[in-house]
Amino acid sequence: MNSPDTRLFASPESFRRGFEQGLERLLDGGGLNLFILVAANASCEASLFSDLRDRLQTRYGQLSACLREAFVHGRLVEESDDDLLVFLKITCIGFDALTLTEQRQAGVWEVQFNQLRSFRPLRNSQRPMTSIHAPFDAQGFNFNKPFMQQEALWSGDLLGTHFDLYYNKYPFVDLHCLLVPERQRCLPQFHRQGMHARVWQLVQLLAEGLPGIRVGYNALGAFASVNHLHYQLFVRDLRLPVESANWRHNGGADDYPVDCRLFSSADAAWQYIEALHARNEAYNLLYTPAGMYCMSRRMQGGFRLADWSSGFSWYEMSGGMITFNHQAFSALQEAQISTELERARLARVKDR
Repeated sequence: MNSPDTRLFASPESFRRGFEQGLERLLDGGGLNLFILVAANASCEASLFSDLRDRLQTRYGQLSACLREAFVHGRLVEESDDDLLVFLKITCIGFDALTLTEQRQAGVWEVQFNQLRSFRPLRNSQRPMTSIHAPFDAQGFNFNKPFMQQEALWSGDLLGTHFDLYYNKYPFVDLHCLLVPERQRCLPQFHRQGMHARVWQLVQLLAEGLPGIRVGYNALGAFASVNHLHYQLFVRDLRLPVESANWRHNGGADDYPVDCRLFSSADAAWQYIEALHARNEAYNLLYTPAGMYCMSRRMQGGFRLADWSSGFSWYEMSGGMITFNHQAFSALQEAQISTELERARLARVKDR
């Protein structure tokens, strides 16, 4: 890990430094997409938001003035509809009303209020799904779009595979990135054995410098919002609730609300995933230095979501709840969250 191309991954300090310096560079120019990305990432860290607040406010004023001028004179606005809508939502409440992401514990679970994430376009994550596989659609959102290359944090080869690492535009965990393997091959969001093995190896490799590294994966039908193969890489000191020693899958005595398996062998994990594929069952994954968690579950659209939730992806299935309603954020209790997770449980014959 001493190559100049991989210095970003050498330590938690180098990763955070590269992550934050990259955000600062993005503020130097660009359009609505980069402003939104920097604002959303900065809002997850109070000290970073404080450092960037004046520059963000200045850029907000510049972009607002440009849009106002274009609208008044009927000029073409060369911004994506998604970014324009999000920016107009920010304008509606005003820059000074933007709030930082808040987190708290509710018993064994963690709960998060994330205002800026609530503004994002929902894409495929709100569509009822019946299959975990669909062909790649070049006309839909994908990571080959030219504007996406502005949002890259790092690009290079690891373990013989080319990866692009993008900022997550609407993050919900620490140092949250999107890891896209072999981007130009236009692979759909469907896990394959070779990529499973590569991600497993990659987590083990990067954990040498980043012990808090984790990689999440949403299958189609499990609240994946983009049908272009990608994984969610992040680095945090605190383990996720699913990693707690009290759960039966970790050797404890308590049953997790959904079917969760921990695998210490990449081959055994793949055999289980392959069986899920054969049954067309949706699932979420969490790769950690200690192994991989697999959570099989009902398809999105196959169970009722609580009013406070916009979906159960790998993060929710791992025990972290996101809400866009501050009253719900303050009121959610451990038992309520457990009940909502149980709704996602896949009803097998043994459960009936």
